[in-house]
Amino acid sequence: MKIYENKQIRNIALIGNSGSGKTTLGEAMLFEGGVIDRVGDIDSKNTVSDYHVIEQENGISVTSTVLFAEWKKNKINIIDAPGADDFVGQIITAIHAADTGVMVVNAQNGVEVGTEIQLRHAEKFNLPIVFAINHLDSDKANFDSTVDSLRVSAGNNVVLAQYPINAGESFDSIIDIITMKMLKFPANGGAPEVLDIPESEMEKAAELQNELIEKAAEGDDSLMELFFENETLTEDEMRSGITEGLIQRGMFPVFCVSAKKNMGVARLLDFIKNVVPNPTELPCVVNSEGNKLKLDSEGPTSIFVFKSAIEDHVGEINYFKVMSGTISEGDDLINVDKQTKERISQLYVVAGKNRNKVEKLVAGDIGAAVKLKVTRTNHTLNAPGNDWTFPGKDLPEPKYRTAIKPIDDGDEEKLGEALDRIHQQDLTIKVEYSKELKQIIVSGQGEYHLNIMKWYLSHLYKIEVEFILPKIPYRETITKIAQADYRHKKQSGGSGQFGEVHMIIEPYIEGVDDPKMYKIGDKEYKMSVRDKQEYELDWGGKLIYYNCIVGGSIDTRFLPAILKGIMEKMEEGPLTGSYARDIRVAVYDGKMHAVDSNEISFKLAGRHAFSEAFKNAKPKIMEPVYDVEVLVPSDRMGDVMSDLQGRRAIVQGMSSEKGFEKIIAKVPLAEMSKYSTSLSSITGGKAIYSMKFDQYAPVPGDLQGDLLKAYEKEQEEE
Repeated sequence: MKIYENKQIRNIALIGNSGSGKTTLGEAMLFEGGVIDRVGDIDSKNTVSDYHVIEQENGISVTSTVLFAEWKKNKINIIDAPGADDFVGQIITAIHAADTGVMVVNAQNGVEVGTEIQLRHAEKFNLPIVFAINHLDSDKANFDSTVDSLRVSAGNNVVLAQYPINAGESFDSIIDIITMKMLKFPANGGAPEVLDIPESEMEKAAELQNELIEKAAEGDDSLMELFFENETLTEDEMRSGITEGLIQRGMFPVFCVSAKKNMGVARLLDFIKNVVPNPTELPCVVNSEGNKLKLDSEGPTSIFVFKSAIEDHVGEINYFKVMSGTISEGDDLINVDKQTKERISQLYVVAGKNRNKVEKLVAGDIGAAVKLKVTRTNHTLNAPGNDWTFPGKDLPEPKYRTAIKPIDDGDEEKLGEALDRIHQQDLTIKVEYSKELKQIIVSGQGEYHLNIMKWYLSHLYKIEVEFILPKIPYRETITKIAQADYRHKKQSGGSGQFGEVHMIIEPYIEGVDDPKMYKIGDKEYKMSVRDKQEYELDWGGKLIYYNCIVGGSIDTRFLPAILKGIMEKMEEGPLTGSYARDIRVAVYDGKMHAVDSNEISFKLAGRHAFSEAFKNAKPKIMEPVYDVEVLVPSDRMGDVMSDLQGRRAIVQGMSSEKGFEKIIAKVPLAEMSKYSTSLSSITGGKAIYSMKFDQYAPVPGDLQGDLLKAYEKEQEEE
């Protein structure tokens, strides 16, 4: 295959809501670009993208697919991203690798929740956007309404580069504002006839071209001067202005397509080739050393892996973007993240599952390599002597969690290895081996997301698993001062065990002075602090441990054993077995025996004294509370609010945002089980949400009683 220079390369991501037609548009682009000789379709399960069995079974994209088209001596790299928010990690990595986003919008529905969310990602990562309004041949297509919804979401920088004359079942003509020509297509699509604009459309087209020219001139002072001087721009000047406007996100051109009938696709490819910025025209990337790395084919070789996958008959394959220099087959590079050497033994450009070998790729291009030892998503590989890396993009927090276990206990080790590999391929899937909950907790973006993971475990790794209800990581603490003492005494012939510990515990409050005197009931306890140890607990909060022993009632060598007993009980709290936190403990007295006292005796005495004091200190259970943000169409707002209130949500605010209603609430994690499924059911899949941990808050009294009873029953059964 031909080696393309960086000015001949364009990198685009096809993004948009599920059902907008991204995969079909990608198929038409590859056909027009000569990569395939027949157009597949999703119903026939023969598209170049969405070639995985799981995608064909479900009829939607679940992973991003790297494609390319050769178009008029240029190479257009295309990343077809999923539309469902469950696969947002794949969407963001596609945006990361691309230089421009082609946002596909369904003309029947206008801006949908998924469109809005992906526009947010594009804005966050400063991605230039071109809109492609698709399904214009549908009887429910409404171009004007779709453009209006785009302007609500993306602002007045939305500008028409084309408009259809007859959107609907008879759609066959597009007015092109840039070339001032009409494209008239055969009934079944294909190459259009290029005609003069009809007289009836000339006034509208001229007005829209003037708006486009004015917008193109805004981002360039010299073009603005030409515009004021000549009251217009040439086609070349207009293209230059649009390129600059795209880079600055000062304009979002709108194009018209029917991807299924291949109408308008070749013209869109022309625009991508002629106007969309090539990699050399974009701002330099900043590496981990804070330096701008010039996109130079003669520079030091550096590649960034934006996606890792496992393919049938191939194994692991890594997709990368060349950030600097030129990469060739046989190159030895250093994986900077792992500090290991990797040999690039085979180099490919890919169109779905089809791989074409190439000898080299230059800066700005996208390719793939196989048989790399330790390289995974977000790794940087450099020529020896260059230690910088490129950071990956921030990914959303998980919002759906479940516990997982193998049906066959003998598969536990295999399951751990498989989950680790799945995480490396999709970083939005998080795996936690919870010592606290005694469960493997898997978190993702939704129930569907984790069901896809389960399918992979079954079909790719041959491990059958079941999902079970995950436990909630509660926390236990206390609200008042309490005293307790405990004597551990055991005699069974020979040396016995003896240890007695007296302690006072109280809630830890930041900034409070060390204890000097406690009054509990009618009794006063004077404290003389001889030593203080402060521990930041792994699970949050603190433990402060005071040695207030006077007169040698307990030898100092036994104090660490007492602390160990306390810590053991904090790791398995007295109320529900959850972690305890934010407690001050003062050990002030006790007794020991010259022969029978030992470390185990004082560890057990400390453990039991702490447990007794804890139960007398008006303990409370704390639950994790999350900040939840829901974006919902206004007609479903009431139903979503009612559902949230049933989940003990505390609504913090509501607002209208770009055509949608936004609800912000604090919701206990215990109430968020299967929320993604419920929200989808309530809104017909038209709402979306995110959640992020906020704080631990007290469990209401009636629910705390239920938790205590449930734990007692569990202990009895064990």
